Amino acid sequence: MEKKQSKPMELLNEMISEPYHLLHFLAFFSYFVIRTSAAQVLSPQITSRLFLREIQAALALGVFAAIKVVREENWEAFISDTLFFAKIFLLALTLIMDYHLTLWYTVIFAGIYIFTQQPAFKKLGTSSKITPLQLESLLTEGSTSRLWLVEFRAAYSPSCIRSSRCFPELSITYSNKSFSFGIVDLGLFPNAAEYFGISLSGSMGQLPAYILFLHGSEVARYPDLDVESKGSHSPITKRFLSQYFKLDLHLLEYINGK
Repeated sequence: MEKKQSKPMELLNEMISEPYHLLHFLAFFSYFVIRTSAAQVLSPQITSRLFLREIQAALALGVFAAIKVVREENWEAFISDTLFFAKIFLLALTLIMDYHLTLWYTVIFAGIYIFTQQPAFKKLGTSSKITPLQLESLLTEGSTSRLWLVEFRAAYSPSCIRSSRCFPELSITYSNKSFSFGIVDLGLFPNAAEYFGISLSGSMGQLPAYILFLHGSEVARYPDLDVESKGSHSPITKRFLSQYFKLDLHLLEYINGK
């Protein structure tokens, strides 16, 4: 029973301690304070119209959130998308009251975007954080694992933050004595990106990148080396990574002793 009670408190603690979540909460809460105060000075026609638009915005956001809950596999992507549309709806509502208020909220949201960052999933599962030098040593000198699936990420990349939960959770399901999971932070070691054939230029379209090594040699990677010429690639999900790198097959081979 204590564990069930501690989980909501843990989430609340995280929300308050992270500036990204706290500032968004304060920004949205301030709307209700302003809305209550403005009700006394707005005309009945504007108040009625605003109330109708608020109901429509709440319903639209609720439907969108419900769809995202079903379609998204990770909490970070759900929060990012929901906050984005909630900000659009809020700006539209403030425009009904006063365009000066809309400008102020635009500045506030821009400041939150510039000075804070959505926190990534912090747990590692059974994966290991390794340096490029450690990875090279594992691949050249060998290790107890026959296979290594390595995620190359950067803390400043929004796409890495959105998918940060997938890799640790996959490691819990699929790691074993012959299959290990490793994480390399290219934000800390940017010079190592070129060595592993990963581009950090442009829109960072190659991050996060995943490479599967068998006995020290690369056998598969995602995205491909020519991802920039293709334009876009599939969103990172646990299901996609599992299918792309045939994790179920590797797990069955391990269980059958192959």
